[in-house]
Amino acid sequence: MIWAHIRLHVGYIRRKMKMDSLLAVDNLKKYFETSYGVVKAVDDISFDIKSGETFGLVGESGSGKSTTGYLIVGIYKPTSGRILYKGQDISIPARKRPKHLKKEIQIVFQDPKSSLNPKQTVKDIVELPLKVHEKSLSKADREARVKELLEAVGLPPEDFMYRFPRELGGGENQLVAIARALASNPSLIVLDEPTSALDVSIQAKIINALIDLQRKYNLSYLFITHDLSLERNVADRIAIMYLGKIYEVAPTDKFFINPLHPYTKMLLSSIPVLTDEEEKLKPKEIKSVGEIPSPVNPPSGCRFRTRCPFATEKCAKVEPSFVEMEPNHFVACNLYE
Repeated sequence: MIWAHIRLHVGYIRRKMKMDSLLAVDNLKKYFETSYGVVKAVDDISFDIKSGETFGLVGESGSGKSTTGYLIVGIYKPTSGRILYKGQDISIPARKRPKHLKKEIQIVFQDPKSSLNPKQTVKDIVELPLKVHEKSLSKADREARVKELLEAVGLPPEDFMYRFPRELGGGENQLVAIARALASNPSLIVLDEPTSALDVSIQAKIINALIDLQRKYNLSYLFITHDLSLERNVADRIAIMYLGKIYEVAPTDKFFINPLHPYTKMLLSSIPVLTDEEEKLKPKEIKSVGEIPSPVNPPSGCRFRTRCPFATEKCAKVEPSFVEMEPNHFVACNLYE
C-alpha cells in the first residue's frame, strides 16, 4: 500500500537545529512592496536540511514555498532572518556570494523549456557551469564530463549532446536541467516543482533519476511541490506552508499516519487513492470554508482560521507557536496548546 511504505528521518525547528545541518533557515522573512500594499510572501519561518536528506516543502499556490527556494539560491535577498550553509551566513544575493558557495547550491526550475537557452545545444548547456566553475579542465575533459552527466541522468550522449531543447520532450529537457545543476558538483539542489509540468509516466522517470542521483552523489534536496502524493514517496521530512507560514513539520511516515494541523488534514483528505485500504488510512475529510485570503492582508492570529472548521475566538487573537507533539513532529495550532 502506498500510504504504508514511507521512509523516516529526523530533526526540526530552530531549537532542535544541530551544527551538522547542511542548511539552516532561521526566522526568514521576505516582503514585497506592491501598489496594493506589502506582500508577506515568507513570514518568519525556520527549518534545517541535513546532509543527504530530502526536505519536502508543500503548499498551495501563493503559500511562499517557491519564494523560499529563491531566497536559498540567492535570487532574492531576505527582508530579515538568516540562511546558514555549513554554518556560514549566505543571506545575500547569489552574485555577492563567494564563488565556491555559488557552485554548491543549485536549482532546477518548474518549466525546463523556459530555463534552457533555446539557441544552445545540450552539450553547450551542460558544459557552461564547467567553464565557469572548473576552469582548469581542458576542452576534452569538459566534453568527457558532459557525457558522464548525461549518462547519469539517463540521456545517451550520442543521441542528445548536439540536439537543441526544441527537439526534446518535456521530460528530456528536465533531465538536461538536472544534468546542468549537477555539473558544478553541488551539495544542495532546490527542486522547484520539477515534475508538475510533465505527464505522470514522465514524472516517475524524473523522480527515479533524482533518487538514484541523490544516492550516487550524496545530494541534499529541498523538494518544493503542491503535490503531497509525490512527497510521500520522495521526502524524508515534510513541512506545510500556508500564506507565508509553516504550520506543521514531521518525518514523512508520521506526517501521513498522524497529521495534526487541520490544513494538513484537509490537504491529505483530498489526495486520490486506488484501494479501500488506502482510503481507510486517509484523514477524515475536512472541508474548508471561504477562500484563500489575500497575502497583502492576511488574517490576524492563525492565518488558516478563516477557512478552518475548528477555529475559535483564540485563533483570531493569538498566533500559534510550534509545539512538539511527539519526537520531531511539530505543529503550530491553538488546538494543541
